[in-house]
Amino acid sequence: MTDLDLDKLARRTPPAPDANARARAFASAMQAFDDAEKNSNLAQGSTGGGRRSSMFNRIWSPIMNRRLLAGSALATLLVVPVAGLVTYELVRNGTVPLTTETEIAAKPTDQDRRLRQVEDKKSEPNVGVAGTLKQDEARVAKKSEAKQQPAELSASAGTADTAQTTNTLAVEPAPLAESSEEEAVAAAPDSYMLGGAATTQTLTRNIVQPSATADAIAMPTPVEDRERFASADANPVKSVATDPVSTFSADVDTASYSYVRGALLGGSLPDQEAVRVEEMVNYFPYDWKGPDTADKAFNATVTVMPTPWNKDTRLLHVGIKGFETVATAQPSANLVFLIDVSGSMDEADKLPLLKSAFRLLVGKLKDTDTVSIVTYAGNAGVVLEPTEAKDRDKILSAIDNLQPGGSTAGAEGIEAAYALARKAFKTDGVNRVMLATDGDFNVGPASDEDLKRIIEARRKSGIFLSVLGFGRGNYNDGMMQTLAQNGNGTAAYIDTLAEAQKTLVEEAGSSLFPIAKDVKFQIEFNPARIAEYRLIGYETRVLNREDFNNDKVDAGDIGSGHRVTAIYEVTPKGSPAVLNDALRYGKEQAVATPAADGGELAFLKMRWKKPDSDTSELVTMPVTDANAVADVNAASADVRFSVAVAAFGQKLKGVSALQDYAYGSILGLAQAAKGEDPFGYRAEFLKLVQLAGGLSGEKAQ
Repeated sequence: MTDLDLDKLARRTPPAPDANARARAFASAMQAFDDAEKNSNLAQGSTGGGRRSSMFNRIWSPIMNRRLLAGSALATLLVVPVAGLVTYELVRNGTVPLTTETEIAAKPTDQDRRLRQVEDKKSEPNVGVAGTLKQDEARVAKKSEAKQQPAELSASAGTADTAQTTNTLAVEPAPLAESSEEEAVAAAPDSYMLGGAATTQTLTRNIVQPSATADAIAMPTPVEDRERFASADANPVKSVATDPVSTFSADVDTASYSYVRGALLGGSLPDQEAVRVEEMVNYFPYDWKGPDTADKAFNATVTVMPTPWNKDTRLLHVGIKGFETVATAQPSANLVFLIDVSGSMDEADKLPLLKSAFRLLVGKLKDTDTVSIVTYAGNAGVVLEPTEAKDRDKILSAIDNLQPGGSTAGAEGIEAAYALARKAFKTDGVNRVMLATDGDFNVGPASDEDLKRIIEARRKSGIFLSVLGFGRGNYNDGMMQTLAQNGNGTAAYIDTLAEAQKTLVEEAGSSLFPIAKDVKFQIEFNPARIAEYRLIGYETRVLNREDFNNDKVDAGDIGSGHRVTAIYEVTPKGSPAVLNDALRYGKEQAVATPAADGGELAFLKMRWKKPDSDTSELVTMPVTDANAVADVNAASADVRFSVAVAAFGQKLKGVSALQDYAYGSILGLAQAAKGEDPFGYRAEFLKLVQLAGGLSGEKAQ
């Protein structure tokens, strides 16, 4: 075995003991003991006329004893080395489990004996700790009905039927979850008689390839699930009377949507902690109106509409779009690829996919951009010094030659990457480290807080950090969110080459070129009009009220053309949906405010900094009845589709407000608002809603 094999094995854990299997094995052993006591006076031995032996000896002995090979030195020279190699490979790979003579001897000799044992079990009150007697009897009866021809196979030497005969050695296994090891062994043929010139070749082929019998006996080792997510409980409903102001940071990450999609396409509902509703909503491009000039970083489009899942509440929908720079006017980029090549990256959806993704990005860069490559595994190393993008062959060659192996010294790699970024720093350009990893930092500073301090100290130099996540089973989403949020960058999850194309090519401008940093939002609700509110998503981005005006507090960043969507579910005053009782000692508002008279529902504030500034700018706008529509269908298609995505995310996350809103209703809302879909993202979303409905037991129509 190689060091890489040992490294993989070291990260695996044995499967948890199965109480049912243990109980069945114990009951079977006690039954065998009782049978032995009853038959102690009978003659011992086998009525089959042969000495009990292991299965492998049964296969091997006839081969060596064939008249064609007996006494042949040539047979010894040819067959024995081949057999040794086959045996070594079988044991090393665990393809065929080792079977002792004791286990074979314990095998029931015929079907009738096994049926008698079941009858005996009926009189034992304690049998069935792990499973009922009815289940045991049903399984044996099913095997009896499915009994095929006798398992013993024979073939004469030199016949043309030898190869065909040996290909039929696999027998129908008893399902592992329902059968004890004794039953699985009992399902094997009593003897194998092989012969002919092709014997060794066919024997090797039939044993090395995992057969149904081998699968039934050898339990596969599950992959250890070490995935960690940055998530929080859904935002609560808040009373405007006591808490009228909501403040949060912008979030343009999309990692959660890609992960959720991968889980659904893999046949399972995602972990609720993996669902961040705002990242699912912000995954899609929307046609929000952007600012006309770069002097204004972004523009807001506000819509107030009825809530599809609650007739007594309304949605306050805010769509933000950043100024979109022309590609030719974008500054030069200084990019450092920080690539995890540790042993955990040696899977098809990790390093191989990562290499293909970076090849796509290199093809998008301008000749004046520079690329550096740092890898980390055990320790960090510089693979490529700063190189102009026009020298693409050199860059691609460095990427192609990356190989996995070793532990993960991520913090050391980050330090080396920032050092290279400083070396090739572009004063009037974009300087960014792009970390690609499955998130397994196990050497050096590895806690989220330690990494946060490292990144915070480096971002002040004007070097941003983006994170690209890969793979399953070891995915550390929490660490990636910490790095991206504190490194003035974004976090994306790359599960397919198509996702790499979307993130690194189609949306390269927004991913690489920031137009605003530390973007914050604050909404104050008018207590004369709104009784309660709930922010949908952004649980990990919520800020304190005082953080809004504090320029020292870090927040999210927006790139060229980025879109940010925020949705509140609000309860009008006097609605039967109000959840909080009026305060016993609170003061009722006696006089209407000017804001209430003017039809204001809320007041929106947006604050941000230019990429090269430490002083924030402020934009405000009122939300009034003029922003409201009376019917869901009166809202724009983009608004309705984003609301459908928000409903889907909340449903997957288990938000109680969506408990009675079916996947079929979400699907209908999204289908009616699909609109133009040049890249097929919305059509894919419809499929995901259907899958989730099926996996949950609901029927999506």
